[in-house]
Amino acid sequence: MRLRLPEERPAEPPTGYKIAHPVLSQDGTRAGFTGVSLGGALPYGVVADASCVYGLRHRAPHRRCDCGFHCVHDRTVAEALLCTAEHRTAVLLEVSVLGRYLRFELGFRYARQRVRTATVGPCACGTVAAALADAGWGRPGWRGLAPSCAGCLRGRTSVSLAGFARLAGEGLRVVAGSGAAVADLQADGLGVSELTAEAALLQARLDWFQTQLARLGERGHGEGDGPGAP
Repeated sequence: MRLRLPEERPAEPPTGYKIAHPVLSQDGTRAGFTGVSLGGALPYGVVADASCVYGLRHRAPHRRCDCGFHCVHDRTVAEALLCTAEHRTAVLLEVSVLGRYLRFELGFRYARQRVRTATVGPCACGTVAAALADAGWGRPGWRGLAPSCAGCLRGRTSVSLAGFARLAGEGLRVVAGSGAAVADLQADGLGVSELTAEAALLQARLDWFQTQLARLGERGHGEGDGPGAP
């Protein structure tokens, strides 16, 4: 006789926490996330359905497989994963667990999710992030992104935190923080903090272009001052 666990029918979707890498589509029109372990090769949107990463035809999550989305119950457990070297540029996600799910001691494995909030850590220099910039890696058709302040962009492909929220859609909230949240950026409008971040990004890009123009001007001037120049 097989014992079956009791089925849960919560009045509201359970909340879970996980970490993921933010990604931007090659054409810059879509934003999403990719996992840090199982299924990391498959970017997903704010609202997404899981499938078996092994190509099996059963519905995820299956009791005899590892497929499905994964998250933990405790926010601090997910935050602790960001301490490892390979996960320093990942973001913390707060998700709604939707559809079928399996409950475990530390978290859930489930069929469908909605990402409600993405918390972005500081830039590598320690400054609060104002953007998500090209991290130097990616998946086919997608660029991996990492937190960046305005001063560290240096001409890299980037999107502001508010811009990422708009591209991702579905009411995603993006929070910039360094231990504690300092800015709350949503897709449905820009406030003072968002406009300040956008202005800082524009100024950083302008400074970079001015530097490049100055270098080109110096090269052109140097070529005209060589031997035989009028």
